[in-house]
Amino acid sequence: MNDIGVIFDCDGTLVDSMGAWHEVDRTLASEAGITLTEADAEAITTMSLPEASAYLHEQCGLGESNEAVLEMIFDRMRAFYANEVEARPGALAFVQALHERGVPMAVASSTPADMLATCVERCGFAPYMKTVVSVDDLQTSKREPAVYDHARSFLGTDRAHTWAFEDAAYALDTLRAAGYRTGAIYDNDISGTRDQLFERADFLIASWEDLDPDIFLAKAGA
Repeated sequence: MNDIGVIFDCDGTLVDSMGAWHEVDRTLASEAGITLTEADAEAITTMSLPEASAYLHEQCGLGESNEAVLEMIFDRMRAFYANEVEARPGALAFVQALHERGVPMAVASSTPADMLATCVERCGFAPYMKTVVSVDDLQTSKREPAVYDHARSFLGTDRAHTWAFEDAAYALDTLRAAGYRTGAIYDNDISGTRDQLFERADFLIASWEDLDPDIFLAKAGA
């Protein structure tokens, strides 16, 4: 039995979904006859979903209200998670290998809870996870460690023996400050450049296919 636990982010880490999130606002605007500028796109990438919805309505004229825009985004992304999202190459095999070696695992994500559950089930990860938790469940964000601590409570490990895999630089900052071990997987420069991820993680990979589970466990001290 291993004495470590592993927590995975979902979007951009286990599944290939960040492109859909980055394009949904542009797609909805285009369908309404609105062209977003590069300045609009850059502003939106730094915002929470409610903030982005308010911007799209108030600054760009999309939808009947801020709330209506948010629901438009959610409807489009629910359909994506139900019918299109796919696991990143090698991710499911890596998770299955850790499961076979007795490593307890969980998912901690910023994705809304209903979409997250659909995504994890569709991509085949659900049977291997002790829990799947969204920041929405705790009314928090990944700028504080509560969502990771909640996921970890199902693993029976302390922070020093819990590894968390992320593609977002800001989330790695949170994890490092809280005393977690960190693995980074590169997805896109918006989430974090390779240099930014490398500076914040114990190691960086470009693909799950690059990480041998036995080498990881040896490095992790299991």
